[in-house]
Amino acid sequence: MRVLCACEESQAVTSELRRLGHEAYSCDLLPCGGGFPEWHVQADALEVAKLAWDMVIAFPPCTHLSSSGARWFPEKRRDGRQQMGIGFFLAFTALDHVPRVAIENPVGIMSKLYRKPDQIIQPWQFGHPETKATCLWLKGLPPLRPTNDVRVEMDAMDDRDRHRVHHMPPGPERARMRSRTYPGVARAMAEQWGALAESGQ
Repeated sequence: MRVLCACEESQAVTSELRRLGHEAYSCDLLPCGGGFPEWHVQADALEVAKLAWDMVIAFPPCTHLSSSGARWFPEKRRDGRQQMGIGFFLAFTALDHVPRVAIENPVGIMSKLYRKPDQIIQPWQFGHPETKATCLWLKGLPPLRPTNDVRVEMDAMDDRDRHRVHHMPPGPERARMRSRTYPGVARAMAEQWGALAESGQ
């Protein structure tokens, strides 16, 4: 399949799709951080999404949408940042020419402003003993099947380890690190959704 991983500078999902033989490209305004610039388009992801794709997996910025930042919502509404974030997210729901679309975001306001997600996944379902509820809105794609449930192991861990992402210290890299797709989740997306090409779905 020809796949666009929109707003993905880490190339986590792109690399997994490439490993399986798909023509996948990451796209972001930032340079790629995954080490494969030849697979990266540094441009406006919405403009690139207008091209011909078999599947688009989008990771729109959640800075102005996530419930974890609710205390700043009034200010962000006043200066227009939240409206811009909402518009950017919704643009990925309108890719009528793309048969398969997945939009990923944390729990936030889009569940009410757009619709409830088709699925909410956790890292511990895919081999990572941590919690980080992540919503998936899907078109033409099935929900992800858990691949390695490690909840029992996670429940025995210290709270700071289970909520590692939440406890990351402030710093210039915090937002980028918090937004990175877990390898187990990236692998599941590539293997399960990429297999649709082989099945002819």
